[in-house]
Amino acid sequence: MSLFLAVLRRDLLLAWRARADLLVALSFFLIVASLFPFGVGADPVRLRAIGPGVVWVAALLAVLLGLPRLFEKDHESGVLEQLLLSPEPAVIWVAAKITAHWLATGLPLVLVSPLLGLMYRLEDAELVVLAAGLLLGTPALSLIGAIGAALTLGLRGAGSLLALLVLPLFVPVLIFGAGAVDAWSAGMGVSAQFSLMGGGLLAALALAPLACAAALRLAAE
Repeated sequence: MSLFLAVLRRDLLLAWRARADLLVALSFFLIVASLFPFGVGADPVRLRAIGPGVVWVAALLAVLLGLPRLFEKDHESGVLEQLLLSPEPAVIWVAAKITAHWLATGLPLVLVSPLLGLMYRLEDAELVVLAAGLLLGTPALSLIGAIGAALTLGLRGAGSLLALLVLPLFVPVLIFGAGAVDAWSAGMGVSAQFSLMGGGLLAALALAPLACAAALRLAAE
């Protein structure tokens, strides 16, 4: 646990020092989600229909924007090799780095999402469902994306290749996350969508650090 907390604190400190990158991701999220009303018009019914999907797509792309840097700096500086050579289990510090990435990138998106929901004329209960869905879904996006970041580490054109690898895997999270708001708007419960998202998150928590550790060892060799 001490290793997890030490790596988490280190990565959060590095993220704070490079906070311009975090502001870029957050600004990208806000700008992308804000552009759609200009394109489709100000019809409240149409905005409410597309709002959850637009916010989710913007959040997905914002998370993707920061993934290439997840292991890149440590790989270039040699820190990654030192961590892999340490006697501590690699899954612990990998999990800490993914957690730091979510806290720095995903959590701000969750906090800002209700403001964007208001732009799309969502009601109070729908805003809560939207934020709760992002709270469940964005950690899964970070975990899945971390696998892609580890697999493409050090490759030429890693950013484009990373997008091709992880975007298809993001689709189920996107469908259930946006579908939860639609189900609530239609008067149905959201337990099915949230249960599936929670199950996916637990599976990603169990498997993603192991897969990342294996991929990072291959990249270091």
